[in-house]
Amino acid sequence: MTEALIRKSDTIIVTQLGDLPLLARGKVRDVYDLGDKLLIVATDRLSAFDVVLPTPIPGKGKVLTQMSRFWFERTRDIVPNHLITCDVSQFPPSLHTYRDQLDGRSMLVKKCRRIDFEFVARGYITGSLFKEYQQARRESNGSVVPLHGFRFPANLLDSQKLPEPIFTPATKSDSGHDQNISFDQMAAVLGQDLSARLRDLTIALYTWCANYAAGRGIIIADTKFEFGFDGEQLTLIDEICSPDSSRFWPADQYRPGVAQPSYDKQYVRDYLLRIGWNKQAPGPELPDEVVRNTVTKYEEAQKRLLG
Repeated sequence: MTEALIRKSDTIIVTQLGDLPLLARGKVRDVYDLGDKLLIVATDRLSAFDVVLPTPIPGKGKVLTQMSRFWFERTRDIVPNHLITCDVSQFPPSLHTYRDQLDGRSMLVKKCRRIDFEFVARGYITGSLFKEYQQARRESNGSVVPLHGFRFPANLLDSQKLPEPIFTPATKSDSGHDQNISFDQMAAVLGQDLSARLRDLTIALYTWCANYAAGRGIIIADTKFEFGFDGEQLTLIDEICSPDSSRFWPADQYRPGVAQPSYDKQYVRDYLLRIGWNKQAPGPELPDEVVRNTVTKYEEAQKRLLG
């Protein structure tokens, strides 16, 4: 990918902010080091199966940023977060010249020490967990399926609602595929006390956001969070309940046992599976219809949740 800014209309694939130190270029976000703060810019890149696709989704970075801002502002009483402001006029003056790249898609945040795990809450069994469940069910041949420290009944359907939300941490990988692990495996690294706090905060955040979304006709089937330390204070970082980090399903179309219509990038994953892509880089170009439909899904999620 070129290191220059690539623009088509309001689409940004890669940012270039002069000599500002680039700390990291992730699958979607470009992160710049401002000393004691970070500048996070959400581009319109789209990743699927851990590969950044060559086709951007116009305006996607703005949707991700505005949704994260919305949730960050409303969950501060559950746990502090790293967001300082999304208002470019309040950024350091040296950044104002890059307003065309930053408006609507950037966050000035506190620099925190990241905890290198993904913290996943699931209210429904689907995706990677359902695939692991199917394999474990074949191996168990019983009425109970043990998996990641849980004991699931053997008759669960894909996308079925769980009796209560569960916490399934995962290894954190910037380039490869995250691996689901058990609470005990995580606690062996982080310790029991911190792991219990992270589990409880993850479930509390998910429950609040899922209840809010349910009142607006959206099921948040699962989502992932990231945490770090601001000094000694445990802090929510990265993003929260966006179409990239969550599965959003329309509640009025929910039906367990089948693949759900969605307002997230699962639509793109399903397309890539249909065309038989081998999940190896480089990814295929997305046709215009898939791009348009993806834009519509992201914008519909934003409209429903944020108004």
